[in-house]
Amino acid sequence: DKSKKAQYDKMVRNIKYVYPYAQLVRRILLETYEYIETLPPGKEREQHIKAVEKGIKEQYEPTVRKISRSNGKLLVKLIDRECHQTCYQMIKAFCGPVKANFYQGIAYTFGYNLNKHYHPEDEDKEIERIVQMVESNQL
Repeated sequence: DKSKKAQYDKMVRNIKYVYPYAQLVRRILLETYEYIETLPPGKEREQHIKAVEKGIKEQYEPTVRKISRSNGKLLVKLIDRECHQTCYQMIKAFCGPVKANFYQGIAYTFGYNLNKHYHPEDEDKEIERIVQMVESNQL
């Protein structure tokens, strides 16, 4: 069926576009977490988190603003896949519940849910299959 083939091709294209960003989020999260663990709790830790947040915004905000809604929703799921926690959970852990709720409100306004989980066995089975093929350079 041509329409299903077109949908599949679009999904492959979208995954190839946003998957590197999900991997980048995982790397940044791990590096930041490892570094934060070496800092004593308090001001120094908070300053580092703010500096990382500012750097990420400056570097990636223009790109993220250009992502379509479907790619944004896919990115939220792939971040959950890569990091084993939702975007909301990550923001809450690093920036606190107030900022997490603020970002969730903004995301909701644009049709996103930062609490969206990735379900590779159920609703995201096709996405998982495509991601595995991309990872193994079959696509």
